[in-house]
Amino acid sequence: MNISFDWLKEYVDLGEMTPEELDDLLTFSGLEVDSMEKVETIKGGLEHVVIAKVLTCEPHPDSDHLHLTTVDVGGERPLNIVCGAPNVAAGQKVVCARIGTKIYTSETEYYEIKKGKLRGAVSEGMLCAADELQLGTDHDGIMVLPDDAPVGMPAKEYFHVKDDCLLEVAITANRMDAISHIGVARDVVAVRNTREGKQLSIKWPEVAEITALEGASAGQPIRVTVEEPELCPRYTGITLRGVRVGESPEWLQNRLRTVGLRPINNVVDVTNFVMMEVGQPLHAFDADKIGGGHVVVKRLPQGTKFTTLDGVERTLDARDLMICDEHEGMCIAGVFGGQKSGVSMETTSVFIESAFFNPVSIRKTSQRHTLKTDASYRYERTCDPNITEWALRRAVKLIRETAGGEVCGSMVDLYPKTIESPVVEVNFRRMFDLIGQDIPLEAVRTALTSLDIEICREDAEGMTLKVPTCKADVTRECDIVEEIMRIYGYNNIHIGDRLHSCLSYGKKPDPRKLKNAVSDYLTDNGFSEIMNNSLTKSEYYEDNPDFDPRHNIFIINPLSKELNVMRQTLLYSGLECIARNINYKIHDQKLYEFGRGYLKNEVEDDTLPVTKRFTETEHVGLFLTGNMLPESWKQKSPESDFFYLKSYVMTVLQRMRVNMGRIEVVPSQAKYFSEGLDFVQRDSKKTVATLGALSHSLLKKLDIKQPVYYADLNWTLLLKQYPTKEVQYQEVAKFPEVRRDLALVLKKDVTFAAIEQAAMQCEKKLLKRISLFDVYEGKGIAEGFKSYAVSFILQDKDKTLNDKQIESVMNKIQKTLETQLGAKVRG
Repeated sequence: MNISFDWLKEYVDLGEMTPEELDDLLTFSGLEVDSMEKVETIKGGLEHVVIAKVLTCEPHPDSDHLHLTTVDVGGERPLNIVCGAPNVAAGQKVVCARIGTKIYTSETEYYEIKKGKLRGAVSEGMLCAADELQLGTDHDGIMVLPDDAPVGMPAKEYFHVKDDCLLEVAITANRMDAISHIGVARDVVAVRNTREGKQLSIKWPEVAEITALEGASAGQPIRVTVEEPELCPRYTGITLRGVRVGESPEWLQNRLRTVGLRPINNVVDVTNFVMMEVGQPLHAFDADKIGGGHVVVKRLPQGTKFTTLDGVERTLDARDLMICDEHEGMCIAGVFGGQKSGVSMETTSVFIESAFFNPVSIRKTSQRHTLKTDASYRYERTCDPNITEWALRRAVKLIRETAGGEVCGSMVDLYPKTIESPVVEVNFRRMFDLIGQDIPLEAVRTALTSLDIEICREDAEGMTLKVPTCKADVTRECDIVEEIMRIYGYNNIHIGDRLHSCLSYGKKPDPRKLKNAVSDYLTDNGFSEIMNNSLTKSEYYEDNPDFDPRHNIFIINPLSKELNVMRQTLLYSGLECIARNINYKIHDQKLYEFGRGYLKNEVEDDTLPVTKRFTETEHVGLFLTGNMLPESWKQKSPESDFFYLKSYVMTVLQRMRVNMGRIEVVPSQAKYFSEGLDFVQRDSKKTVATLGALSHSLLKKLDIKQPVYYADLNWTLLLKQYPTKEVQYQEVAKFPEVRRDLALVLKKDVTFAAIEQAAMQCEKKLLKRISLFDVYEGKGIAEGFKSYAVSFILQDKDKTLNDKQIESVMNKIQKTLETQLGAKVRG
């Protein structure tokens, strides 16, 4: 929300307060100021632009539309300027942009006037049209000023371009009362009256005393019917005829430009001005384009086509509230106007709408059509239903002043069920307990009355308050205390010297500590943590053998089709990150993410608890692609592969104290892997982790052209299996380890995991570790077979092993491998 410091002064006496002091006051009263900047009513402040006189004007010899002019800018000599405007002539007073002038084409884009040549002729500036300097919309020719315009005067002075200070205030969803200049002024008044003892009040602007014109000569007023009173609890409107639409006066244009709004015409500008002034959105219709002279507030059938003001044809939902005439829709209520019914330069009669719409309905409509407008931003946060008439009267007064016209008929105000101000009981003792100390009751009264909260009753115990409807969030005693505290000032609450604390038993294991430990390990090994949206597109799960689309949890009102379901897996969001990084030429990536997967359970009973109908599981996703190390002159960086990823996974499982003896390692069944492994618990058959190389077909869908390796660890399951007993440390064994190696010839489909598992099951007491240190295929090895060189570490903690014991154990292991895996010892 943009607040103009100069504009704010119209509603509250700021005295000698500076913008910096106002920044502090607002921030420490609950309206955080995000930024503050100096602004001009015209972008760039017309720097280097002056009033000039055209001395000579001759046709360009090499062009049929350019003119060679000499221009007096009040300097030492006239400037030579090539001009293409058809209306340029000698003797004119014009606006000249000298060298160095920045001509803004948008809020951020501009081009700078430089000395150059046009068709061989030197040009030392530019004679400007109104729209080029943001002084109007006319581009038919250059601006021609009155003869008394002083040559050499800076255009900034001539056009009264003022400096201002713009404060960008962060308005939270519960502070709709402050989403206007008068709303902010209310807080300033309350703070200064309460903290400084001032006697300030809001200076409300004048509004029109509306008198209806009688007689046929005045024309017929627009009739209104509201068919959806639940979606439109109040609709106020009025018809004006004899309006002259044109450019707004300078003061009005300057006000709108300062807060970032583009002036359009005097009628539309007034509606925007009132919205920024008091927070009530208004909409102006061309009354002559309202079919049948009848406005109908209703919903249209599903699939109805409607073209909005931006020229886009949109498909309406049956739940969208529309402002219609007797034939068709004219406006998406509270969101965006239609292309046909808007006010144009030919308009002579207008119908002004000031309504209160259901905030939930507006928010959902805005999200369905991905339309975020100034009006929808306010309506979806709950406007004040009892300000609509005042805002309409204010608009009528300003339109009469800027565009003329007279009221036709009486004001329409359909308000079948009045929304009353909530009444709140406040107990002083409870209030002081919430605050933490007693504060003066006079300060409480001042804060409340300055915020327009009426004190209906007060006694020694407490008070009864009537809260204005502009404060939709203030409905309870604690809300009142919050209002008092932000005005009184949290910094004025004394903090005692005593510290009270209590001891609480934390559950073990501590999930946060374990997550930090794993995160630290991965980060120390070159991984970068990513955090992705839990929303993704359903397209990923369609015709997918690994993920059942029936488990998708769809979003009722998605922001877009790209974010219409909760994700089942971390896989696709991680791949989107990888693809984006590759597009930015980052090919070497090591990423990890802690995130949740969401599944809809196959149950028909919607009355069951949410925990029965849906499953939410936390996972850790690891991604490897590209090289493992940065480029170096000393050695070539190894490429990432399946085994690097497996080593990281094994270390994580080790840190989570997973008993690998109870884990079975089997080939992965996931189709998104070209090859992979699953780590499955022997007793529960639940998968603790899965890892592998992602298939080429999957990577192709995301336009990734390099190998990617992915691991998914079920963090929820790892936390559940984490041992509750503390780690017990033992002294280092006093007796030496013994290593024996075997070269085993096996079929290609036999994995090292199978060797490890069979050996460990065979000898549980003395066999400590097994390692694979060589794999060979080729000469001397039959087709379909491979050779594994495996080392076995044996150790007895009570004595030194002798050769007989070692030979016995190795024979036992060898026989087991031959029997179970068909292994043969290579000679």
